[in-house]
Amino acid sequence: MSTAAGVTCRHMELADYLPIALMTILGLVFAGISLGLSRWLAPNNPTPEKLAPYECGIVPLQEPTDRFPVKFYLVAMLFVIFDVEIIFLFLWAVRMDQFGWAGIAAVVVFMLMLIETLAYVWKRGALDWNVAHRARYRRVVAPDASMEEAA
Repeated sequence: MSTAAGVTCRHMELADYLPIALMTILGLVFAGISLGLSRWLAPNNPTPEKLAPYECGIVPLQEPTDRFPVKFYLVAMLFVIFDVEIIFLFLWAVRMDQFGWAGIAAVVVFMLMLIETLAYVWKRGALDWNVAHRARYRRVVAPDASMEEAA
């Protein structure tokens, strides 16, 4: 142990990590046993009704002809990204008094980047679900009346 200005420092040894290693091993063993038992004990009798796709109580009458739109995944990714950033802001708010002005400046920079990202995503049309109103799709999906008159 060393002391500097009345602060006691103790160096971590390998034995100090033993409880963490034991809990990790215990968690992995429990997960493995749970998955193995559920696979071994669960009945396996698939029927056409069980294998058919089912969503929101609507039984599909035909196979889908189009790909699943990417915009759903894009919105989900944006939600996760902004949700994680809000978690960082919450953690900062808990310790705000300890960070002082440097912490406030860091969060201001963080918020500016967050707002800039939201503005970029908004400008690119990732949050616009009405494809006909997007400028880059107007010629393909919903041509203006002036284009129709010219033809």
